[in-house]
Amino acid sequence: MDRVKRIARELVKKCHVFDLYEDTVITPEGHTAKWDFLMHFGAAAVVPVLPDGRILMVRQYRNAVDRESLEIPAGKKDTPDEDPYLCAKRELEEETGYRSENLTKLLRLVTAIAYDNEIIDIYVARDLIPTAQHLDDDEFIDVYPYELSDLMEMIRKEEIQDAKTVAALMAYRVQTELC
Repeated sequence: MDRVKRIARELVKKCHVFDLYEDTVITPEGHTAKWDFLMHFGAAAVVPVLPDGRILMVRQYRNAVDRESLEIPAGKKDTPDEDPYLCAKRELEEETGYRSENLTKLLRLVTAIAYDNEIIDIYVARDLIPTAQHLDDDEFIDVYPYELSDLMEMIRKEEIQDAKTVAALMAYRVQTELC
């Protein structure tokens, strides 16, 4: 046997954002092991670029780290088959109060490949049109514009630690330098 083989998957708990499973696998050496697995619908995120080049960022409380976090706008897909482009458009307006018809794909991430199947498709939004935020009842989000150079410094100083945000801003920086 040259690969790990899953022989069972048992639902442990259905949650709001993901479902927790326990997988039973057989290793290449023939050992049986139990592995946790989080099943997630996926998500989309946006790097919203204002006409002057500044990037809109959202600041919100994150329970897992018990503090506020500065991030690009993002949110989970409503269904597993929801188009991530449409999810990105929705989340952009809900969280920032801006909409755009000019979204281009930047990259795709698997957020925690060891135990989670969440995929985040990340877009760059231009030609932003002011509307209004449409926050969920449990969301409290402030929106701020930043220069890309300031965001790069915040990443360097570990003031921005959210993985999707770091990856997206670094990829956007590379993309803008190449153009």
